[in-house]
Amino acid sequence: MGKGMGLTTATTATTASSAESGGEGRDDASTTARGPRRAVERAWASLLPHADAIADDITLTLLDKDWHGEAGPELRADIRSSVREHVHRGIRTMAGLARTGESTVYLWRETGRRRARQGVRMEHVLNAYSLGSRVLWEALLNRHGRPDQEADDRVLLLAGRQIWAALDLQNATLVESYRREEARLHNRDLQRRQRLLDGLVEGRGADPVFAAEAREVLGLGAGEPVACVVAPFDGLPDGPVRGAEDRLERLGVTSCWHVRGDITFGLVAAGGTGVDGLVRALEPAVVGRAGVAAAPDGLAGFATAYRLAVQAAETVPRGTTGVVPVTDRLPEVLLRASPEATALLVERTVSPLLAQPPHQAAVLLETLRALLAHHGSPTHAAKQLFCHRNTVIYRMRQIEQLTGRSLRDPRDRLLLTLGEMAAPAPAG
Repeated sequence: MGKGMGLTTATTATTASSAESGGEGRDDASTTARGPRRAVERAWASLLPHADAIADDITLTLLDKDWHGEAGPELRADIRSSVREHVHRGIRTMAGLARTGESTVYLWRETGRRRARQGVRMEHVLNAYSLGSRVLWEALLNRHGRPDQEADDRVLLLAGRQIWAALDLQNATLVESYRREEARLHNRDLQRRQRLLDGLVEGRGADPVFAAEAREVLGLGAGEPVACVVAPFDGLPDGPVRGAEDRLERLGVTSCWHVRGDITFGLVAAGGTGVDGLVRALEPAVVGRAGVAAAPDGLAGFATAYRLAVQAAETVPRGTTGVVPVTDRLPEVLLRASPEATALLVERTVSPLLAQPPHQAAVLLETLRALLAHHGSPTHAAKQLFCHRNTVIYRMRQIEQLTGRSLRDPRDRLLLTLGEMAAPAPAG
């Protein structure tokens, strides 16, 4: 500590003397500065014959410590080659022997990019630089710090400052390049995922090559059943589904989400939860309308599941919140599939009821719904409506006369059920 402080004091004194004495003082100071610097360069240069051994020592320590069991043969070979290049170039640079165009900064940047592409964790790379700096420093001490070497403490102190300052720059450069490459790879993977999801919606899941790529990128098992979740935006500024991917991930369920037009949709691996479990899991995350449809045959049927999920979501009234499986909305989906047939159905069933004065129309439709729910039984319908059985019988006769349908006939009951389901609310 005393010698280090002495060096600082001496340097300060030399600088002050130079400033007071003019050009001659500056020349003396320059000569004084060049002496220790050249001694430091010579000290580093003495390590060049041992550079490969130093590098291999660093590599073995890295592989045994941080990357034990994680690095395959190719990565191990790359690490060994990279560490050797770093050690050789670092020693040459600190020894003042760097070749023309040889940039350690470029090497650090390229290493950050390459390790990000290889999927090596950033902490491992930063540990590697710290370990390399420490081993280099210890090698310098072992060679020049022994009593028989008569080493100048000033030289060792300057060398130490040099290598630890270089480590700070190394780490900053590597972190920046690693994060840039990581972001680039993330954007590329995101675009690839979106391209695959769009392709599945367009029906390309039946192509074995495309399906194999989709399974690999989206993390799906071969033949794994999937489901589609669809939610229209409906003007919701933050979207109709919030935090669904994280919620499903906590349940061990893989999902991938994408926005297509004014709809957000997700591909969900439904093998573990089934559609009913998926609906329950999604309910807290949905703040708008959502439909769910399964694709039991996997990616080949995802396009169909998407269309059914869209239709299921559309059966939920706008302005309300709900997640519905298409299997619970089959009649509504069938009616939406053919607007022309639905309009004809309403005309031939409940249209005469809707044509009555608003209050009477509302009463007749309510009575019709109760009768249909109880298979045409006036007794049970009266209990539901909290009125006398004879009142229900009277209204039932009105309904049958106006519609020309019999509530005792199963086919007529089916048509009236569908007609009432498709009917708009009475005017007024």
